[in-house]
Amino acid sequence: MSIKEMIQDHPQVGADYNEHLGEAVKHAMYCAAIANSCADACSAEEGNMRECIRLCMDCSDICTATYRVATRRTAGNVGVIEAMLRTCVAACEACFDECSKHDNDHCRRCAQMCRECADDCLKALSQMRQAA
Repeated sequence: MSIKEMIQDHPQVGADYNEHLGEAVKHAMYCAAIANSCADACSAEEGNMRECIRLCMDCSDICTATYRVATRRTAGNVGVIEAMLRTCVAACEACFDECSKHDNDHCRRCAQMCRECADDCLKALSQMRQAA
């Protein structure tokens, strides 16, 4: 089962499936889990990781909200989906910037996932604007 198939099976999507939005949804789901895990790992690190924990938690929550809103395709609430994608980009970029400062594997993984998620959200926004 894939999120792409699930979205395509929606009666109001079908052939109008937005490939970039599907990738953004998938990566937002992954990013939500990875940022949540990173926040927890940061809490076990020595030193002051408060800012990293906060940004990872914000990123995780925003990614979760983004993928949930973007998978709801009934009535095509495009303006809200676009707003969520922009918010997701901002949260992912902030988390990327902070995690990139830390020399540990979990922050490196989180930063990489945040970069991928932000890039996919930007691609989805671009494709949505072109379709409008």
